[in-house]
Amino acid sequence: MVTERGMGRPLLLLHGFTGAGRSWADHLDAFAGHARVLAPDLPGHGGTPATATLAAMTVEATADELAVYLADEGALPAVVLGYSMGARIALRLAVAHPEAVLGLILESPSAGIADPALRAARQEADEALAERIEWQGIGDFVTAWERNPVFATHAALEPELLARQRAIRLASEPAGLAASLRAAGQGAMEPLHDLLVAVTAPTLVIGGTLDTIARPRAEAVAAGIPGAHLELLEGVGHTPHLEAPAAFRRLVTEFLQEVPAA
Repeated sequence: MVTERGMGRPLLLLHGFTGAGRSWADHLDAFAGHARVLAPDLPGHGGTPATATLAAMTVEATADELAVYLADEGALPAVVLGYSMGARIALRLAVAHPEAVLGLILESPSAGIADPALRAARQEADEALAERIEWQGIGDFVTAWERNPVFATHAALEPELLARQRAIRLASEPAGLAASLRAAGQGAMEPLHDLLVAVTAPTLVIGGTLDTIARPRAEAVAAGIPGAHLELLEGVGHTPHLEAPAAFRRLVTEFLQEVPAA
């Protein structure tokens, strides 16, 4: 399932784990004033079911599939904006298919886990979480997921916004989210740290100063990509697009205006 809005140069929006294309709803009108916005539900999320095999849901396979999708849509090259899990997929797309990426915006990104032991430990943790989703059901899992320390700053968000985000999470199937964890978690993906230097697209990295867990990863990604620009929003955690929407929109629209045409 893909939400499409606007005209002009393509802008591909990639949501995070438990999200969907409509996670970007508050920004679509603003972005559509500058671009043809394409916001898909990633595999296992929203209206896109899990694939028959986990191999088809990996970060690598999803990036390959998105390159094909953009070509089929006549949307090459595209500016690609990804948040968290979506940022990892966007980064892989820029590394594996540079011809498909006109510009790159990475919100709270990670390049994966370089240390093999830590990567294996993360896979074990994600497998345990996947099993928990399967036996708990979507409601109990979402309640537990929203208590993740990475979302501590969400306590300051408006109840209506939190309710909309919860509804998006509840709309996914437990089996789809579990498969996504197993296939596309940080422990499952090929680490990209040594490949960041190969990113040729103009790059903007956005993070929050209060994101103590993921901020160092975002800083490392920005440092590794030639010419990348890092913006850390004050008083913001892991989700700048939710916590500081006006500042986030300004950064994205300014980037869209500055990226040279293909």
